[in-house]
Amino acid sequence: MPRIVMKFGGTSMAGIERIRNVAGRVRREAEAGNEVLVVVSAMAGETDRLVQLCREAAALHDPKEYDVVVASGEQVTAGLLAMTLQNMGVNARSFMGWQLVRASGIHGNARVEAVESALLDEALSAGTVAVIPGFQGVSDDGRLATLGRGGSDTSAVAIAAAVKADRCDIYTDVDGVYTTDPRIVPKARKLAQVTFEEMLELAGVGAKVLQVRSVGLAMRENLPLRVLSAFEDVAGTDIVAELSGADMERNLIAGIAADRNEARMTLTGIADRPGTVAAVMGPLAEAGIQFDMIVHAATPNAGESDLTFTIARAALAQAMAVIEQRKEGIGYRELLTDDSVAKVSIVGVGIRSNPGLSAKMFEVLAEQGINLLAVSASEIKVSALVAESDLELAVRVLHTAFGLDAEQTV
Repeated sequence: MPRIVMKFGGTSMAGIERIRNVAGRVRREAEAGNEVLVVVSAMAGETDRLVQLCREAAALHDPKEYDVVVASGEQVTAGLLAMTLQNMGVNARSFMGWQLVRASGIHGNARVEAVESALLDEALSAGTVAVIPGFQGVSDDGRLATLGRGGSDTSAVAIAAAVKADRCDIYTDVDGVYTTDPRIVPKARKLAQVTFEEMLELAGVGAKVLQVRSVGLAMRENLPLRVLSAFEDVAGTDIVAELSGADMERNLIAGIAADRNEARMTLTGIADRPGTVAAVMGPLAEAGIQFDMIVHAATPNAGESDLTFTIARAALAQAMAVIEQRKEGIGYRELLTDDSVAKVSIVGVGIRSNPGLSAKMFEVLAEQGINLLAVSASEIKVSALVAESDLELAVRVLHTAFGLDAEQTV
């Protein structure tokens, strides 16, 4: 029997009527002869509510107790979905994340170490639909641990890999992966296929359809993913190792990503010697703060340099505190910050073999008078940091310039 994992996000689970809709989809898959596991998120807005309660209880709260509170949202939806399925005549039961997922690392942003699949195999063999709360597991010391925002996607992929599922379907409030955010560019097109590499880069630079860690895990496990609408029965987007069929001849650029969740930090007057960058980035990494778009520029014959990098806007205050606490050890003159920046990126497998695409991106932005504050690139991605006020214009002109508008011939 085919074995599938179905993951439903917060908007899909927002209230009993939507949970009934989800249950109907799950029942159809079970009745079609599939072995079904379902991974659920908390109801839309519930995790934010729980986070706020933690802040009100204690501004500097214990992260282990924080995890206990915020993980409760997924447990509620797992129980409600199992009840609803049972009421529809489906043999279903809920599990808890701590029964299945072993996690390690920082509480609030733990990583999946392993999935205990024996319980799930037993349930599936008995014809039971397994309903599992995403976003959570158990740490080595027996404490409940959460996987960070978007962690339910990672839960679903990890569980699918552990039980050797034939595929993992991610149901969201959009019906697939688009060439860019349709709210910015109404002419954006839905893609039938996206490679793991492209999706990994798109997710990493602002596309919110899938969480980065989940895509990376699916890529390592070569696990087929599908992105589907939770509300409409329409074709979605397949995340694949290699493009096939008509998609093999599609544009060199798969999409344009936009990310407003950016802040820029600059340390001026730091020593121009080995180890200085490590002295800055090491403490940030230890604090669980991710950084990107690093520019290290030395002043000739002056023996000093400036270091600029970007971080998530929400982490700016924490990052400033980490750096300021180590000012004496780092030895910088001034710490400058800017939270009015944004990142625009072009992503596509064609970048690997066509260096002219990067130049075209810079030319298009220059023609619009958009200043580049920083640039970074990988094999299949080029990102530019711009003023947030320029972001939507940048996305629109790049989308058109690279032939991604819906009415254009691909």
